[in-house]
Amino acid sequence: MTMTQNAPSSPRVVAESRLIAGPEPDVRLHLLNKRRHDLHRFSAERTLVMMHGATFSSASLFDVAVADMSFMDVLAQAGYDVWAVDARGYGGSSRPPEMSRAPEDGSPLVTARTALDDFSTAVDFICRSRGVVSVNVLGMSWGATIAGAFASAAGARLEKRLEKLILVTPLWLSKERLRIDAGGPLGAYRIVSPRAFEAVWRGAAPEHARHDLIPDGWFETWEKATLATDPDSPHPRTIRAPSGAVQDVRVHWTADDPFYDPGTIACPVLVLAAEWDVDVRFDVAQDLFVRLERASYKRLVVIGQGTHMILMERNRRQAFDAVIGFLEERVAAAN
Repeated sequence: MTMTQNAPSSPRVVAESRLIAGPEPDVRLHLLNKRRHDLHRFSAERTLVMMHGATFSSASLFDVAVADMSFMDVLAQAGYDVWAVDARGYGGSSRPPEMSRAPEDGSPLVTARTALDDFSTAVDFICRSRGVVSVNVLGMSWGATIAGAFASAAGARLEKRLEKLILVTPLWLSKERLRIDAGGPLGAYRIVSPRAFEAVWRGAAPEHARHDLIPDGWFETWEKATLATDPDSPHPRTIRAPSGAVQDVRVHWTADDPFYDPGTIACPVLVLAAEWDVDVRFDVAQDLFVRLERASYKRLVVIGQGTHMILMERNRRQAFDAVIGFLEERVAAAN
């Protein structure tokens, strides 16, 4: 599906939605793509592939238009051929058969290892379709696990598969329980109410800042877009989210057993954290940053007065500018 979008005094943005073959015969992967209508020649430096987090799909995290523009719109307006991937079980990608049954009838679905296979397949498709040999990669939260593992594998094999890596509020090792894991047995998937999530989202900010954290009307727009990503959820006004990401927390991030080695990542890296993020605390992001020992250069940016969901909050433009500025710069490794 292809469509164009207009913003006042800005070039038109072309939006496409594609369903491609996954790494296994019964898997289909949903890709979102946005670019300026006048972008006809593609390059590795201006191709960006993004991966969503543990609960919400790419459309929900990266492509909800508030104040007339989504994150993907802003990136496209800046001249990037920007893609967002849904791992199986999320958004428009195919859902494992177990997700049509009661969650307690199955084991946790879609761990980071499975999502990494899906993401790698999507990157290969994008490289073939655009005629590029490498891309920039952005991952948010659990998606940063996938992005980091993708970059780590490339660095360990000395492959030129990516230009730059951006890790937004990235999951990493924690000595404390992470909020996403409430404890108890894990089913195949979780039932998530965006309306109930609002209190959790705002609750990360100091009490005096909770109302203004999300400008008026933004949450309702986000909620509507998020519910639309799973119209077949068996419970009204909810979405389903695979439980594999929570299992990852138990097996890797709170068990001192990292899923990937950041010390093998060789490309430039931006780590983007938020002041009020209680899901991935600043000390967690900082520890990850320190371990990026082989990165040709690296940067840690902390956005003030923001939470784990900084890309959908009033200070989101600071995060957008940090990402675009990092992608735009051409800094020699010797610098």
